[in-house]
Amino acid sequence: MARDGHQEGRNLGAAEQRVAAAASATGQRPFATFIVCTRDRLRALAACIRSIEAACNACARITSELVVVDNGSTDGTPAELRRIAASSKMKITLVTEPRPGLATARNAGMERARGRILVFVDDDCEIEPTYLIDLQRHYANGEQRVIRGGRVELGKSCDQPFTIKRSKIPARLSRDVHPGGFVLGCNMTMHREVADLVGRFDERFGAGAPLHSAEDTDYLVRAFQLGIPVEYVPDMTVFHHHGRTSRAAIERLHRNYSLGNGALCVKHLFKAPWLLRHFCWTVRSACGQAFGGARFDPELQLSHWPIVSMNLWGAAKFAYLVMARRGAPTEVQPISEATPGWERSR
Repeated sequence: MARDGHQEGRNLGAAEQRVAAAASATGQRPFATFIVCTRDRLRALAACIRSIEAACNACARITSELVVVDNGSTDGTPAELRRIAASSKMKITLVTEPRPGLATARNAGMERARGRILVFVDDDCEIEPTYLIDLQRHYANGEQRVIRGGRVELGKSCDQPFTIKRSKIPARLSRDVHPGGFVLGCNMTMHREVADLVGRFDERFGAGAPLHSAEDTDYLVRAFQLGIPVEYVPDMTVFHHHGRTSRAAIERLHRNYSLGNGALCVKHLFKAPWLLRHFCWTVRSACGQAFGGARFDPELQLSHWPIVSMNLWGAAKFAYLVMARRGAPTEVQPISEATPGWERSR
């Protein structure tokens, strides 16, 4: 995807450039807010921020900002973030969210975001230099009421080919496709209007929460139920430095994803019963595998059977959480632009 980002920036319409400049001068909303949630990944986070700064500098006509949410780091992240924010030419807002959980941190980031487009990037990812140009093109020429995700490539060739999406074909989510991994949470964008309609992330899901994963998938399902398209585009590329080189690490992640997806089947049992169809298809594939059929991922030799068992465990765990009244369904809450915690802007 070698393209001249500066040339594409010059190709932006003169009218769009004037609008962006006027918005910056009058204090209107920036075009985009990058939201990065982090916990004890200081080195990876610094590289992530540098890549966002580089992409924004490559097309300074498109106004943007960065919101970083520290979700309880103990490795010196707060002090380093203050140093980065003080020296950056980009507007950086720092937020602390001590309550554990990626969904909780994402909600805190959304509350501080001012941009018209919200861009979620994980702290172990780096974005392509032309990312902002791709983003602007899609939202300038396409519909606004959509959740859109881009390509996710491996950051290092030694990492296992997992939690990536390399398809070169644009696609839209349908009931025949499982929503898990259709758009990855490490590269997920939406217009502020969509965030207002769908609401907050469900804090029972995601890393650091009882259900370990699927806060992004739950968000896609809720949007889909509202008639909001979910779209994958083969640009808007990020490079995922997930650092998982062993088969054991991938197996653990595979099980965590399946746990969250099983919980989704119960949560959306009545509004999205088509999710159960995918579970039934997985059971059928697992039975076929027992008689020599293909595995879930032949390249990584991942089996269908852990998906079945963890789906069932996730369904039971979600039912328990509901009965125990743990983790209220946060998606019914509106998104405000205020959150407790410290911040520093430049």
